[in-house]
Amino acid sequence: MPVRLVMIGLSHGHSHWIFQEEYQGNFELVGIHEPNAGLIHQFKEKYKLDDALFFPDLDKMLDELQPDGALAFGPISEHLNVVRACAPRGIHVMVEKPLAFSLDHAKEMEQLAKLHQIHLLTNYETSWYPTTDAISNYVKNSEAGLGPLRKAVFHHGHKGPKEIGVGPEFLEWLTDPEKNGAGALIDFGCYGANIMTTLMQGEIPVSVMAITQTYKPEVYPLVDDEATILVEYKEAQAIIQASWNWPFDRKDMEVYGTKGYCIALDKQKLKTRFEGEHRETLNLINIEDTGTQSNPFEVFGSVIQGSVVMSEFGLYTLENNLLVVEILSAAIESAKSGKRIYLKEKNSIYE
Repeated sequence: MPVRLVMIGLSHGHSHWIFQEEYQGNFELVGIHEPNAGLIHQFKEKYKLDDALFFPDLDKMLDELQPDGALAFGPISEHLNVVRACAPRGIHVMVEKPLAFSLDHAKEMEQLAKLHQIHLLTNYETSWYPTTDAISNYVKNSEAGLGPLRKAVFHHGHKGPKEIGVGPEFLEWLTDPEKNGAGALIDFGCYGANIMTTLMQGEIPVSVMAITQTYKPEVYPLVDDEATILVEYKEAQAIIQASWNWPFDRKDMEVYGTKGYCIALDKQKLKTRFEGEHRETLNLINIEDTGTQSNPFEVFGSVIQGSVVMSEFGLYTLENNLLVVEILSAAIESAKSGKRIYLKEKNSIYE
């Protein structure tokens, strides 16, 4: 039996994925809730969707359809409301990154998920990258040549949401600090925080520092378009560079151990150099090499059915993404105050 899914929100630019052929799988989209009539019309026209798929009332849709899972593709600030609606009904939830930008929201979502025993996953595009899994494997395998992790540098972003032409409904909340928490800091800072949390197996950082700037105030008057986040661990550092000012789209990273390094240029190209080697090796990493699952909806369905069990602090997991929220929240506070934020001194999620 295919897993029955509903979508709650269509305004996120990534909401188009589920309607594309490459992301079809063992699931069925049975309902959509979206309050914006113009957006509904746009999706109906583009993907030839039946009127019966759309529900103006969220509670009615959930009660009538009783789906297995729900996908949240609206503003980040609305993720909590999605979990509030779904968790008591036993409906599993996958949100588009990040889980939240507010610690209070994240804690309530965690409580609801645990109380009602639902899966609460967070989807990132970089979770589908074979190079992400390849680097994770190098870090976990002490005999692979990398040595203990000491530093990671993450570059994520693009020219800017307006510059690349995102839809007006997406742009509206992406540039609203009440709905998105910040600008580039949240939109792209979450990727590095997510991957580093997996690489560090959930170790709580010692401190977080962040600098944000707005180079284009005429375009983004309310939020940052440039952010650098420094995350300190007991024996490692992460430098997260999130930007709406890159000349080209970027989702790449560098990971350095005591005996070598790995540089992921994109989802497949991985440069490595280890102790005793005189030059870099360029590796082409395929899905078959790492077992990476490139369809997030299939992953969600498999977790619901129990055929896939997430590893502790895996990229999609609640444990990982609670810590991501803590890092992002501290980064926002640091950028505003100009101070280094020590997580142990705060009311940590894990304390």
